[in-house]
Amino acid sequence: MSSNLFPKTIGSTDKNEQMFIDIIAGARPNFVKIAALVHAYREHPEELPVSYRIVHTGQHYDKRMSGDFFEQLGIPEPDVNLEVGSGTQAEQTARIMTRYEALVMESAPAATLVVGDVTSSMACAIVAQKQCIPVAHVEAGIRSGDWTMPEEINRLVTDAITNWYFTTSEEANAELRRTGVAEDRIFFVGNTMIDTLLRNRSRFQRPAILDRLPVDSPYLLLTLHRPSNVDEGDRLREILTEIAGHTGGTPIIFPVHPRTRGKLESNGIELKFPFVVAEPMPYLEFGYLVERAQGVITDSGGITEEATVLGIPCMTLRSSTERPETVTLGTNELIGADPRAIGQPLNRIITGQWKTGSIPPLWDGRTGMRIVSKLQELVLVQGKSRTEVPFFTTNKN
Repeated sequence: MSSNLFPKTIGSTDKNEQMFIDIIAGARPNFVKIAALVHAYREHPEELPVSYRIVHTGQHYDKRMSGDFFEQLGIPEPDVNLEVGSGTQAEQTARIMTRYEALVMESAPAATLVVGDVTSSMACAIVAQKQCIPVAHVEAGIRSGDWTMPEEINRLVTDAITNWYFTTSEEANAELRRTGVAEDRIFFVGNTMIDTLLRNRSRFQRPAILDRLPVDSPYLLLTLHRPSNVDEGDRLREILTEIAGHTGGTPIIFPVHPRTRGKLESNGIELKFPFVVAEPMPYLEFGYLVERAQGVITDSGGITEEATVLGIPCMTLRSSTERPETVTLGTNELIGADPRAIGQPLNRIITGQWKTGSIPPLWDGRTGMRIVSKLQELVLVQGKSRTEVPFFTTNKN
């Protein structure tokens, strides 16, 4: 475990005495989300007496998770890397918990903030509560209803032991109320991922893969990584065949997730035109592709949010989504689990007959500051004492 135990200093010269919050990240999408919090700290240091420490669990080891990645997002490298590495769900959870426990026993934060729905968020939330450290969950309350998704289990467990819930939508607020969370623990703040998107939109970088297409050629953008879509060779082959057969010759740029690449190779699936295959893209290059795509085909929830804000048609190859606002308000549509359902909506994208979406409330680029300001208030007023934090108070109404 590599670490610098002391947090980033905001307005203080004594690191040992300054209160701080642990900000947990376990995978690349987490860092995109926490970037909004880091920038809020940087831009308003005089207003934020409680500092922060970035803890990277190392849940997803990625050679592209380098200094260049953090530089693109404009954030410092993590203070601590728990270096848990790969493994089964249980193995990763155990290593994250034991290593984070050792960290907080040596240097305890005033609160632990977790984001999203990765295993790291669940595991660190459990450790924090057992050490009487209050937990804040960013993107609380989102649900797909699909318990076959590991992420859904992580969401349920994390929200069951969270103190302060920071939400992206009214749908998430309603879900938390339905499960009995008291109103004064729910904070509707917006979407940190959109903060990062809007901050960096003017900095998007043209990727070299576009040189492989005719000049000014329209293209589709495809991402696939969900086990339900890629783990079975026959299903993966059928999905790709249906997509290729309904593009009318439009190129399909396909940055292949490592998990998906392994399944393609093990099942002997060779991708030819209209697929234009690439390695996973750096953040600024991928954003460039989304913003200029004719349409996006994906099974990722986060990309549906970005496509909605950028006004790009998006079809999701799933039967449910934890981000329903991208469907009810945005540019996203759920296609379902049957690959034979791909053709008709894909044709609507190609022919320009897709719906026009709108941007959900508070997805305005100011979410990070809302979260940091409220969390500062909560920590300063209530401290980190279990007796002062509403651990089990529920809404009786």
